[in-house]
Amino acid sequence: MAEVVLRDLVRRYGEVVAVDRVSLTVADREFVTLLGPSGCGKSTTLAAIAGLERPTSGFLAVGGETFFDSRKQVFVEAEHRNLGLVFQSYALWPHKTVQENVAFPLQLRRIARNKQKELIHEALALVEMESFADRYPSQLSGGQQQRVALARTLVYKPKVLLLDEPLSNLDAKLRDRARTWLRHLQREVGITTIYVTHDQTEALSLSDRIAVMSKGRIAQLGTPHEIYERPADPFVADFIGTSNFFTGEVMEQASGRLVLRLADEQTITVEGGDGMARGSRATLAVRPERIHVGGGTAGSLLKGRITERAYMGARWLYTVEVGGQAVRVETEADLASGEVALGLPERDVAVFPAPAAG
Repeated sequence: MAEVVLRDLVRRYGEVVAVDRVSLTVADREFVTLLGPSGCGKSTTLAAIAGLERPTSGFLAVGGETFFDSRKQVFVEAEHRNLGLVFQSYALWPHKTVQENVAFPLQLRRIARNKQKELIHEALALVEMESFADRYPSQLSGGQQQRVALARTLVYKPKVLLLDEPLSNLDAKLRDRARTWLRHLQREVGITTIYVTHDQTEALSLSDRIAVMSKGRIAQLGTPHEIYERPADPFVADFIGTSNFFTGEVMEQASGRLVLRLADEQTITVEGGDGMARGSRATLAVRPERIHVGGGTAGSLLKGRITERAYMGARWLYTVEVGGQAVRVETEADLASGEVALGLPERDVAVFPAPAAG
């Protein structure tokens, strides 16, 4: 297995900078997800690691071996990197059986026939597909085809596993099961894994760490808990989960607390905001599940009116109008539409300088 190191990696297409000075170290056996919206540079970064894209500049090494170094003019072709790549399309040969598909990379590497049988059996056992060895792709479900694609990648024992949106073609229930199974497989094999997705649920449930990408750069790198609970900026707070944003004027910042006045003159007191001057503008990000309906023991109270309600099974999702702003609230309480008090906590709130107008 292997550590992956990226330093100041850049990929340009003419005037467009798809990957902008990305630096990242993925430890041996670690599961790191590149997460972000379409066009953020995550798939291009993965393709550069795989050798399918030649970076414009920077440095890339896997397992101590340099695969790209713009200063020394080093570039190792994809076929010489011994990395495993799985796409969202399963890319299985339709005229070959499961075991023939899995055997294909071994044949390319001219592995002895007796050794091939051993490796194929081992790979199919890992993905729990031994009993389907003689079936064709058309006889398998989408989830089973994805397992075969993984077996075909793992069979030649790559240094690193690269996964580009591998679960996106599965339906919701299959995706849930596949996430659990994939994480278990990664831990069992102990292979360094880099996973690309735009799905925050996949990223949060699978990863040791997440690199949230925006406009070709890593906006934040951290554990799922760090990314969700302590977003680095409004983009991360909005992209990971759901956040309510309150923007207003800083009335006071002292002793580790900030008092923000909203446009409707209501105030919110939260921890944080160090260095923000009185009279400046700040934005607070609050998760819907952190807001207490009816006030409770929360630090600040806001008056609002319930305008929409939706039953989500275990919880209710409400839209509450506060000073002309729609605020989302999640709670177990079944409430009727009308006036309501919202309690905002002091601690579970992210504080950012307000974005410049325009």
